[in-house]
Amino acid sequence: MGFHFNASLTALNLLRLEDRQQAVEGAGRNVISIASWKTRKFNAHLLEKFSCHLGLDFTAIKSSQGFAALCNYGAIAA
Repeated sequence: MGFHFNASLTALNLLRLEDRQQAVEGAGRNVISIASWKTRKFNAHLLEKFSCHLGLDFTAIKSSQGFAALCNYGAIAA
């Protein structure tokens, strides 16, 4: 039981770290939407799967302008 609890807290702390790294300077937000992060991660994973199955270069897709917009599709606007 202790391992699962520690693993979930570690996952939340890593999520907070990534959120702080991607935050805009001076935004001053303290609330993190776990549902939005889950949606973003799922969308990025789905795009990677599509590119793999279609034989496309995922690094080119990831560096394109629309990648962030596609990852944020369905996320809660904060």
